[in-house]
Amino acid sequence: MSQRPAYRLSDFDYALPPELIAQRPAAVRSQSRLLHVARERLADLSFAALSDLLSGGDLLVVNDTKVIRSRLRGRRDSGGKVELLLERVVGPDEAWMQLAASHPPKAGGRILLEGGGVATVLEREGRFVRLRFVADVTLDDYLDRFGEVPLPPYIARGAEPADAERYQTIYARQRGAVAAPTAGLHFDDAMLARLREHGVALATVTLHVGAGTFQPVDSEDLSQHRMHSERYEIPAETATAIAATRARGRATVAVGTTTLRALESSATPNGVRAGAGETSLFITPGFHFRIVDRLLTNFHLPRSTLLMLVSAFGGYDTIRAAYAHAIDERYRFFSYGDAMLLERAVGE
Repeated sequence: MSQRPAYRLSDFDYALPPELIAQRPAAVRSQSRLLHVARERLADLSFAALSDLLSGGDLLVVNDTKVIRSRLRGRRDSGGKVELLLERVVGPDEAWMQLAASHPPKAGGRILLEGGGVATVLEREGRFVRLRFVADVTLDDYLDRFGEVPLPPYIARGAEPADAERYQTIYARQRGAVAAPTAGLHFDDAMLARLREHGVALATVTLHVGAGTFQPVDSEDLSQHRMHSERYEIPAETATAIAATRARGRATVAVGTTTLRALESSATPNGVRAGAGETSLFITPGFHFRIVDRLLTNFHLPRSTLLMLVSAFGGYDTIRAAYAHAIDERYRFFSYGDAMLLERAVGE
């Protein structure tokens, strides 16, 4: 059997009708739709059916990162408008941020912010700048007061008061993300209680999603793409729970691509390694998964690293067929959209 040529960026393109991009969440979190992708079999379900698809003894692993108000708007001394999106805080008054401006300031340049805040550019690296902030309060407090909820660029409206709650999982605990781990947005307290009643255990990891999650893949040759590094932490209790789940032959179910990347980045022959780390793991078809058996995820953008990841997990042809089906059936796409439960492809 001939081997398939290496995948290229254009292999992950698809045409999406713009009206299928969800601009607002479902009225009730758990009332989204769920497409169950079990290799060639596709089943159109409601998200509430998830409890029937999981079995007692399975382990559901979620990302408990908490989204912060991380978008700021300001202007240069010369008056030009500047938009900033936090990537990560690196000190009490310093942070790396993604910068958008018609004429980006150079090192030493200043950005004037709301409330009398001032940010000085210390260095630039591609689309990102390291800034030092001067304000009457700490950087964390300044973001809470003046920052905006960082809705993704494909949501064609400004952030509204309701987004402060809905663009956040109900189990968010560890402050630090600039984008929500959106597969978790479908869970409410009633759904988690129902899963526990079914004997499904819950464990957490923390991966702070950075602005790099929106970074496009520019090269047709995927080997040239470099993922932006993100920090994660796996509690000892989670590593123990995964080992126990494997020992009894049950499934480890990752809620979201961020959870999957944290778990697979810390994989060992016996499970996962507890503790903190940095990951720039770029998963494309051919990747060998060692930890995650099933993946709950949303629908992802064309030509994105996340679409490549789910294609690696569920199988390239399977995912192509599932996305075509979802478009035909008018599923809602992206962060505020519907969900998929993927079974890992044989041999992956």
